Amino acid sequence: MSEYLQNKEYKRSILKRLITDLHNGRDFNAVKKEFGDLVEGVEATEIADMEQQLIKEGLPPEEIKKLCDVHAALFRDTLDKNEPPELIPGHPLHMLKHENDAAGKILDDLGQLVQNLSAKDRDVQTLQALKEKTSFFRKNLDSHYSKKENIFFPYLEKRGITGPPSVMWSVDDEIRDMLKAFVNALDTLGPEANQDKYADLEQRFVELKNKVVDMFYKEENILTPMLKEALTDAEWAEIKEQLTDFGPSFTETAEGDWRHSVPHHFPEPGDIEQGAVNLDVGTLNPSEINIILKNLPVDITFVGKDDTVRYFSLGKDRIFTRTKSIIGRKVQNCHPPESVHMVDRIVNDFKSGKHDSTEFWLELNGAFIHISYHALRDEKGEYLGTMEVSQDITKLRALEGERRLLQYTDTASPAVH
Repeated sequence: MSEYLQNKEYKRSILKRLITDLHNGRDFNAVKKEFGDLVEGVEATEIADMEQQLIKEGLPPEEIKKLCDVHAALFRDTLDKNEPPELIPGHPLHMLKHENDAAGKILDDLGQLVQNLSAKDRDVQTLQALKEKTSFFRKNLDSHYSKKENIFFPYLEKRGITGPPSVMWSVDDEIRDMLKAFVNALDTLGPEANQDKYADLEQRFVELKNKVVDMFYKEENILTPMLKEALTDAEWAEIKEQLTDFGPSFTETAEGDWRHSVPHHFPEPGDIEQGAVNLDVGTLNPSEINIILKNLPVDITFVGKDDTVRYFSLGKDRIFTRTKSIIGRKVQNCHPPESVHMVDRIVNDFKSGKHDSTEFWLELNGAFIHISYHALRDEKGEYLGTMEVSQDITKLRALEGERRLLQYTDTASPAVH
């Protein structure tokens, strides 16, 4: 029997059956006992293969997400026995672990502040300290997750591994929502708040911390070995370059702000081959086209007719994170699982000609953001792709009266050179 247990296909069939049993409501402890009796060791890649296969067979990623924590707990005992991957200082995976360690220390600090507030130390200084540290943690955790989602995941997707990244991204968003709810609860506190509000805050923090710590484990014991096995040295070099330009998270100098998350290592105008491009009106060379696109007061992303990301403008203050590794990535994989069906609906409506554009707006970190999608077609009306245009219109919404050309002064914003 032992030779069969070493067979990957056989072990994977066991894993699939046990997870299916969990989804069908079978007792967790009974499943865990059978798992321990039947399988002597399991690799993170096998978990990834199993989840990928379940998704291919029709199990929605959001269903896997519902039991993601149960999956991790089920495999934890076995994974803990595996040899940890070699993490060399300076390697992207070492950065992942380092940021998790730093985040864990901040979580401990937050926990102490929450306890102080929930007890008797409800002074203004303690409340303000908790708000500031929570804000720092929230921005940097979002930055940490964005690196994972926009740099690491595309390389797995190139190997056809889409299920596990999709599930993990969904859990990341769940944590983001929990953090937002915690901040909202924190904003309602004050010296006059009753004990129930403080107890609610403490309970929210406990649930949040457990979820974040579980994600630490999944990143280091499932995602890390999966990446280590799948990627080449050349790809690690590409990732390291992108992470360096992306910036650190969970350091005192890290801004962790979505406005400062843009890599600036793409070719400069002087690196682009020169040659005139005849346009409908006028002629531009590639250098001029690149400069114009980089200095547009909006962010642009272009998705080709095959649903892959072909281009994004490299503005100085991009609103949403874009990294080099998303070029060639399916647009569906650039969104968390919960919104993929809407992405498909928009793209399909554009392709069929039902719609030519749609728009959305939201508030993000104190800014008011307008987002529009536009179907691009050739002279014959054939669909060529979709252009996304994003703009921070906070200042535009606040404008009143008028300001004419003759009112230009030396205090106006300098021209772009």
